Amino acid sequence: MAPAQAESRHRSPNSPALGLRFLLLAGLSILFLVIDHRNNHLDAARKAIGATVYPLRVVVDAPVSLWRWVVDTTASRNELRLENSRLNVERLLTRARLQRYAALEAENTRLRTMLEATARVRDRVRIAEIMSVSSNPFRHVLVVDKGTRDGVFDGQALIDAHGVVGQIIEAGVLSSQGILISDPDHALPVEVNRNGLRTIAVGTGEFDRLVLPFLPNNADIREGDLLVTSGLGGAFPAGYPVAIVNSVIRIPQEPFAAVSAQPSAALNQVREIMLIWSAIDEPPDEGAAADTPAAVASGKTTGE
Repeated sequence: MAPAQAESRHRSPNSPALGLRFLLLAGLSILFLVIDHRNNHLDAARKAIGATVYPLRVVVDAPVSLWRWVVDTTASRNELRLENSRLNVERLLTRARLQRYAALEAENTRLRTMLEATARVRDRVRIAEIMSVSSNPFRHVLVVDKGTRDGVFDGQALIDAHGVVGQIIEAGVLSSQGILISDPDHALPVEVNRNGLRTIAVGTGEFDRLVLPFLPNNADIREGDLLVTSGLGGAFPAGYPVAIVNSVIRIPQEPFAAVSAQPSAALNQVREIMLIWSAIDEPPDEGAAADTPAAVASGKTTGE
C-alpha cells in the first residue's frame, strides 16, 4: 500500500491517465502520417531531423567502416604484391627467351647454308636477387642471394632480361660473389651475330662501354652489330646478347681497330638476375619442376 500511496501523491491531479496519453499520441501519429502522405507537408521537418542525426550516425558507424577499410586495403595490397611478383618473374623468363631469337635466326641461316643441323642446348635458369654492390669504382663486383646449396658454382653465367651481366667468381654456401662484364679484369668470348666473327670483349671500368681490342683493321664489323656469347670457354652458353657495337675506328698505322660496344644490360641498374646452368653443368635440382613462373618464384630451376 505504501508504494501506491507515494505514487498517487507524486502524480499531478491534472495529468491524464496513461491510456489516454497513449491514445492521444497514437492519434497524432496517424494524423501526421495521413497529412505527410497526402500533401508531403513534413518533408522539410524530416530532412532537418535527418541532417541533425547524420553526424551521430557517422560517429557510430565510423569504427565499423574503418575496420572494413583496413581489411579490404590489406587484402588488396597483399593480392597486388603477389600478382606483381608473379608477373615480374613471368616477364623476366619471357624476355630471357625472346632475346635469343635473333641469334637463333642467324645461326639457322648459316646451318641451312652448310646443310647441317645441331640440337640446341636447353639451359636451366634460376632467379636471384642482388644483395649488395661493391662501392669500389675500379671493381664492379656484386653479391647475390644464392650459394652452393642452390647449385651455384664458380664461373657460372649471370644474365638479366636484356643480356649478359657477368659471372660468379666465388660461390659461398648461402650467397655468392659475381663480377660484371664491365670490370677491367673481365674478358668475354663473343661473336658478331651478323657473320659469326669471333673475338673478345673486355671491360673498361665503365658500365656503358666494352672494348674489342683484338680485331684487325680489315675485320668485317660495323656499328649496330649485335655481339652475342660464342660459347667458347664453357662459362657462357652460346647465343645470349652481350652488347651493341657503337664505334668502329680503323687506324691505318695500327694493326687493330678501335672498337667499342654498349652492353645490352643496364649494368648499373640491374636488381634481379638469372643464373644459368647449361646442359654440361650439374643441375641444381634433378627433379626440377616444369617451366612455370610459379616454380621459378619458389626457387626451383626451370628449362629455358
